[in-house]
Amino acid sequence: MTALPNNLTAGTWNVDAVHSKFAFIARHAGVSKVRGQFDVIAGEIVVGEDFESSTVSAEADASSITTGNEHRDGHLQSGDFLLAEENPKIVFESTGISNFDGEEFDLAGTLTMRGITKDVTLKAEFGGAAEDPNGNIVAGFSATGRINRKDWGMDFEAVLKGGELLVSDKITLEIDIEAVKA
Repeated sequence: MTALPNNLTAGTWNVDAVHSKFAFIARHAGVSKVRGQFDVIAGEIVVGEDFESSTVSAEADASSITTGNEHRDGHLQSGDFLLAEENPKIVFESTGISNFDGEEFDLAGTLTMRGITKDVTLKAEFGGAAEDPNGNIVAGFSATGRINRKDWGMDFEAVLKGGELLVSDKITLEIDIEAVKA
C-alpha cells in the first residue's frame, strides 16, 4: 500500500462542481471531433489511510449535457443516446485503485448510463493538494478513458455516403475534479 502524497489527508473530499468538469469527445462524420460536457455534476472522494484504499463516486445530470448546439443536445438526451428522461443520472463508482506512482494510477470502477452498468478502467492522475485563498484544502484529480457507447445501449447509427458513421462508437471521457476537504 502506498502512503498518501503530500497535503492529501484521509477523509471525505466533496466535488467542487464550479471547478470540475465531466466531458466527452466523439468523432463526427469520421473527420472532426465534437466535444461536450455535463453542466450539473456532483460526487465525493473518500481518501483512505493509504492511497489504494480510497474511493470515488461521481455523477452527472444527463439532461445537463451541452455541446454548444441545442438541437444536438436534445438528440443526445433522447432515446437514441442517453435516454435522460428515464435515466437522469450518469454514475461512476470506483472499485479499485492500482499502479499508483505518486501521481498517475489506474482507476477501476463501474459506469452506469441508461440504466446499464459496465466495468471501466480510467487512466487517472493526482494533481496535488493545497490551501486555496479562502482557507479550504483542495485536491485535484483527472481521469480519461475510452468507452464504446453501444455497450450502454446507444445504438443510434447513421451511416454517411462514404461509409463513415455520423457519430463514432468510441467515446473519450475526460473528468477533471477539484475536491474540497469536508
